[in-house]
Amino acid sequence: MRLLLAEDEKSLSKAITTILKKNNYSVDAAYDGIEALEYIQVNEYDGVILDVMMPRLDGISVLKKIRDSGNSVPIIMLTAKSEIDDKVMGLDSGANDYLTKPFAAKELLARIRVMTRGTSVTPQQDSTLTLGNIKLDCASFELSSPFDSFVLANKEFQMLEYMMRNPRQVISAEQFMDRIWGIDSNAESNVVWTYISYLRKKLAALNANVEIKVRRNVGYSLEENKEN
Repeated sequence: MRLLLAEDEKSLSKAITTILKKNNYSVDAAYDGIEALEYIQVNEYDGVILDVMMPRLDGISVLKKIRDSGNSVPIIMLTAKSEIDDKVMGLDSGANDYLTKPFAAKELLARIRVMTRGTSVTPQQDSTLTLGNIKLDCASFELSSPFDSFVLANKEFQMLEYMMRNPRQVISAEQFMDRIWGIDSNAESNVVWTYISYLRKKLAALNANVEIKVRRNVGYSLEENKEN
């Protein structure tokens, strides 16, 4: 999943980003409200973590602009304030949740899981993705089949999760780069093929009846192998 973190304290932003990436989230970091809006206008996010007190444009104003534009992306507000009125203002403006600084990393991660879960699936359904004879546990990052299992590395997990949430859909290398590596990454697009190769080998080792199909100069799709 891809998140936007809007936090002007760079040391805190770096710490939160590190925690999120270790838990297999892709993260873009913005340091003021205007920059946060610019990121949201050109990218698709699964969730936003938005600090209230930011330069150029405060978090509540950013939140209102996001909602006024019709964007329903889940949003957690961060603030050093603990007054009830501030929380009510954020929630009334369209925030999904509110977290007061300082907070524990485990609590932030739990809030993100709840925020991005959606209302159309149960927690158990959301935490495990299934296609053919393979399952991907989004909590433990374990890919399994009836024959074996692997714990996937960060980028492997994010790429496979993206494909399993969009089965049979062709995803271009540029889409993978934007969603997983982020628009500020210096990585080259051929890194996508490297990770696709890793995943294909793991799927073969699991005797999976799904495969990653390659459409030259177009992209990649995860599909059930009709011959199995």
